[in-house]
Amino acid sequence: MIVAGDQQLLKQINRMALVRQLCSQPGMSRAALAETVGLTKSTISLLVRELLDEGWLIEEEPGITGALGRRATPLQLDGSRLALLGADLGISGARVVATNLLGEVLAERELPYADPQDSTACLALTAGGLVQLADDAALAEHSVLGIGIGVHGVVDDASGMLHIAPHLGWRNVDVAAQLRDSFVGSALDGLPLFIQNEANVAALAELEFSGQSGTDPLIYLSIGYGVGAGIIVNGRLLTGLSGFAGEVGHTILQQNGPACSCGRRGCADALIGLQAMMDDAYGTHHTSTPEQLERLFMQAEAGDTAATQAVTAAGRNLGVLLNNLWAAFDPMAIVIGGGALRLGERFVAPGRQVLDDYANAARLPAPAIRTPHFGPNSIAIGGAAMARHYLMRPALTTLPA
Repeated sequence: MIVAGDQQLLKQINRMALVRQLCSQPGMSRAALAETVGLTKSTISLLVRELLDEGWLIEEEPGITGALGRRATPLQLDGSRLALLGADLGISGARVVATNLLGEVLAERELPYADPQDSTACLALTAGGLVQLADDAALAEHSVLGIGIGVHGVVDDASGMLHIAPHLGWRNVDVAAQLRDSFVGSALDGLPLFIQNEANVAALAELEFSGQSGTDPLIYLSIGYGVGAGIIVNGRLLTGLSGFAGEVGHTILQQNGPACSCGRRGCADALIGLQAMMDDAYGTHHTSTPEQLERLFMQAEAGDTAATQAVTAAGRNLGVLLNNLWAAFDPMAIVIGGGALRLGERFVAPGRQVLDDYANAARLPAPAIRTPHFGPNSIAIGGAAMARHYLMRPALTTLPA
């Protein structure tokens, strides 16, 4: 027997099916939607009217076709009335953004941490920034639908619990609960909240907002102090049983290689990440600081021998990882993002060359390798994209944290 709750879920699934169809094919008419999604014209008319009233959709002027009869009215997503919030809980600070349904940035802020190891203070700062963003004048005509958070660590996306963020020193932090407590009494109180690993979030930015089709499967490879990946297959994130899918920084690239923070040796983290480059250039006895990282960037650009060799070695190891990801997932594209992109082709070109060498040996075309559409905002915009992704897929078992 179908109960009322089931009927409401079914209706929401049908509503969001129309929205997703118009994301991929903007400008469709009601009749075209009915034919494509398999609902009756009367049902389509009812659902479209609701979506128009709520701010999801907008009607365009009918085109001139020369045909007799009433002209079809094209529909598309409305970018003027609804908003999504996203946050990047970074290593040295947070970045928060507000976008419309199309992924266009309405407002943004950067929030430097006073003490990156104080998780409570960092989360309170981020929550405060999101609340202020919701009150920004740029959102005066928009209603906020949901919030997405990208965290540089391993996250249980169902509960919002951060298990470990090694480069922040955070362990077992209930990110969802702390943010919700900070939202109480504000405009964000009770809104859907979604939390994921930063690479997964950035992958969703490419899926939802890039405007590109035909790039599924897609892998977003995030390279900062460490290495992680967000993997899109059939329009969904591949997260694995416990949320550990995509932790490619701890795949072994070199047996008995350099020690990794996880306790193993030869991990991708220990061979490709920015920390690995600094260790290679300056030795492991040096304390890693933002100043030392800036030194690496500047010396690599200036052609310093030690910095250049470290970046090139990391780039060649990147090529091995790219080949392994290609063999494992057969993606149409691998997007390389994260802080290491500041090194540009000095880092990426050796990796691309190694991948091409493997491809030529196998006589197979390598997947496309490219950089993110959203640059340093990829994770924060990805948070907004994640909110849209799950709100438009109510049947998914992943629920707001």
